Amino acid sequence: MRKARHLRARGQQAQPAPASPTTAPAAAGIEAFSFGDPTPVLEHADILDCFECWKNGHWYEPPVNLAGLAKSFNAGVHHSSAIHFKANVLASTLIPSKYLSRDAFKRMALDFLTFGNAYLEDRPSRSGKALAYQHALAKYMRRGVDLDTYFFVNGYQAVHQFDKGRVFHLMEPDVNQELYGVPQYLSALQSAWLNEAATLFRRKYYKNGSHAGFVFYMTDAAANTQDVDNLRQAMRDSKGPGNFRNLFMYAPNGKKDGIQILPVSDVAAKDEFFNIKSVTRDDQLAAHRVPPQLMGILPNNAGGFGAVEPAARVFARNELVPLQAQFEAINEWAGVEVVRFAPYDLATGGEGAQ
Repeated sequence: MRKARHLRARGQQAQPAPASPTTAPAAAGIEAFSFGDPTPVLEHADILDCFECWKNGHWYEPPVNLAGLAKSFNAGVHHSSAIHFKANVLASTLIPSKYLSRDAFKRMALDFLTFGNAYLEDRPSRSGKALAYQHALAKYMRRGVDLDTYFFVNGYQAVHQFDKGRVFHLMEPDVNQELYGVPQYLSALQSAWLNEAATLFRRKYYKNGSHAGFVFYMTDAAANTQDVDNLRQAMRDSKGPGNFRNLFMYAPNGKKDGIQILPVSDVAAKDEFFNIKSVTRDDQLAAHRVPPQLMGILPNNAGGFGAVEPAARVFARNELVPLQAQFEAINEWAGVEVVRFAPYDLATGGEGAQ
């Protein structure tokens, strides 16, 4: 912390101290305090680049805390909704096969969109041929040091090692390492957390009951103080359940408007709740690249967001088709057609968007 600096008022000149020993001390000036030096925001983000995929002897640890990503999944309404929306659209276009069910694929797609990693376990028959492919929870999967062995780690004691070469790993590419994938929405996590913090703050504000509904303001002097007490007791008795409390104020010998009802303004006029919710929502939708009209969001302007069908077709071409192409890598690994997708058609029966 910097030292406090003493500043003199503008125009005041420093005068030499007289020789008299009885000189009064100079008046104290204004003090300005500065707490610490400015810290660039980029330094906090660089912390993620300092961590590598730590090797514990058997497997590599992910570069991002997967448990934290799982907790952040429900941090924002639009964050989880956008992920579910993509997973639902992907699952709806899948043509189920004898190797992979629609339910297993949806679980895999949800993992891939949430963690940037998805895993399929090859469960062969007795003859060694592929019998079915089952989804493995990405939150607990770890990659072995030989890069071809995988472990299911649920705590330090519950560890299961898969047979070598039996696990397919689909990852979202990362610019810092090549062992694990990372989700594309990492840059929007701060907005999701801020959105959650604003909602929790408003919820606690209504829950704690520390705010008032209205103020009963009385300034006229009552002839009988018992009447004032009766009025105060009546307000207490009429209070029902809820967080809004009504206040009574008695100020005798008041002036104009002896009794008034003064509504207490909403706290929304004093904070940035609605602005925070709006800005963080836009950040999350931009990170997921999902049009707002497909998310069921009501527009704030008179013009709206535009037609739904063109937005759905653009989304399908720019987002759905690339995701389908990524999942088709399963077929190359398995040697058989495990996944196959149907063209994305709107419910109106119009031209396909794929």
